[in-house]
Amino acid sequence: MNLETSFKIAASGMRAQAVRLRLVAENLANADSTAAVAGGDPYRRKLVQFRPLRDRESGAELVGVGRYLRDPSPFRLRYEPDHPAADARGYVKYPNVDPIIELMDMREAQRSYEANLNALATARSMLMRTLDLLR
Repeated sequence: MNLETSFKIAASGMRAQAVRLRLVAENLANADSTAAVAGGDPYRRKLVQFRPLRDRESGAELVGVGRYLRDPSPFRLRYEPDHPAADARGYVKYPNVDPIIELMDMREAQRSYEANLNALATARSMLMRTLDLLR
């Protein structure tokens, strides 16, 4: 494997984790949002599914964003009869976003991003050392 392939692999991992971080931020931003109409459904947690990609030039296995998914888990219900989004029984649906899970996902994505960044930095350092030896 050459260094250019290493760059491509690390960059694809960084792009994938950046998408994941963006979705985590969106989920956290909407963690307490409710429906716009009484009895309606609120924001539903979003997930991303990764898929393998093959770079035709180098034959390297890369990672890409496969598809976006919505978490099918049930919404949280709270009894708030005076809330504008309350249903006929007085319950308000809140998103199925658990901030603790989102923070764990964010930390995992951050560490994966950092690992790819370190791989990129190592490949760059090896390239620079090679160029120094050739001078």
